[in-house]
Amino acid sequence: MTAYVVFVRDRITDPAEFTAYQQTAPLAREGHAITPLAFYGAVETLEGTAVDGAVILEFASVAEAHGWYDSPLYREAREHRLKGAEYRVFIIEGLANHT
Repeated sequence: MTAYVVFVRDRITDPAEFTAYQQTAPLAREGHAITPLAFYGAVETLEGTAVDGAVILEFASVAEAHGWYDSPLYREAREHRLKGAEYRVFIIEGLANHT
């Protein structure tokens, strides 16, 4: 079943670390089937606190999403993200039949 990794960026706290994240994170995509559905496009907040940015990535399954998120290359990149910005990140399972 399809799964989505959703990144909600609340704010950048260390621009240098965040730049390091932006440079290293794309390397972690190699070998993983990832479809970006939204990538820091314009955001219109309808409810709650406004977000600074958002990303939605599609994977074939929750296991594949974890395979990417827990991969050595993304773990390395993630350290820069954790030092450089405040995020909320989650995996959500897609619908089995969404016709």
